[in-house]
Amino acid sequence: MPSEEQAKAREAAAAAAAELVEPGMTIGLGSGRAVWRLVELLARREQALRAVAASERTAAAARDAGIELLELDGSLELDLALDGADEVDRGLRLIKGGGGALLREKIVISAARRFVVVAETAKLVDRLGQRCRLPVEVVSFAWRDTRRRLLPLLADAELRHRDDGEPYSTDEGHLILDCAIPDDADVDLLARSLKTVTGVVEHGLFLGMAERALLGTPDGGVELLARY
Repeated sequence: MPSEEQAKAREAAAAAAAELVEPGMTIGLGSGRAVWRLVELLARREQALRAVAASERTAAAARDAGIELLELDGSLELDLALDGADEVDRGLRLIKGGGGALLREKIVISAARRFVVVAETAKLVDRLGQRCRLPVEVVSFAWRDTRRRLLPLLADAELRHRDDGEPYSTDEGHLILDCAIPDDADVDLLARSLKTVTGVVEHGLFLGMAERALLGTPDGGVELLARY
């Protein structure tokens, strides 16, 4: 259950993001509590909206809100992608994937002209990996060997499990290794290096993708981080 301050911050960020959504837009929706609150706010509008959802949970929320859902069929470019973050630094570099949808989220963001982060100031960090682990999505076949080949790049890597103790499976049927980023890591180099490891599908470093971040504050305000 979020605290009153967390709820205020989330509400403020979602409301600010809603102001960016204009009639006739086709948007991308990521996942996370701030995005789901955004969907609720958009449902109150008397205007048609079309969206691509990055997770099954977000898709369900969008359908309930009366938002028309589309597929990325190769002919569609999204006007705007809105998504949360697990961590964001002042250079607008992100860690995402705490909810397990990092692959689909990165695909949706890559299909959009603009990407805006919707989160809270509690997610702001000085160094990526400071408060949360980096999710790395891997194929299930020989995942332990993929983990072995990841370890020279990362401090450690643990298989994610569900609450019932079974391995967590993404919407695409992959596994997730939650990894510790070394304190002295060059995250730009790390992002490139992770993609060269066979068995890795995607990682949760979202670098150079966000145009701005709308970060709700505990008093109900919004702190803006912008690339330019």
